[in-house]
Amino acid sequence: MVKVRLLQVGAKNNLIFRIVAIEESRAREGKALDVIGYWYPKKDKVEIDKKKLEYWVGRGAQVTRAVEKIISK
Repeated sequence: MVKVRLLQVGAKNNLIFRIVAIEESRAREGKALDVIGYWYPKKDKVEIDKKKLEYWVGRGAQVTRAVEKIISK
């Protein structure tokens, strides 16, 4: 099953999260199918490609609660 979830990148005290479509069984830092956007919590900056998000949700991908909260901002 494909999920839209966060992929952690960045340094220890300077985390950046990519919003990705990824197989559920893959590790948090595993290879993603597609990068949909990113979230930089330190500056509260979010960038999401709405077309990619709609594409993956239309294909049956489930969006995690964390990503839903970020999208709703």
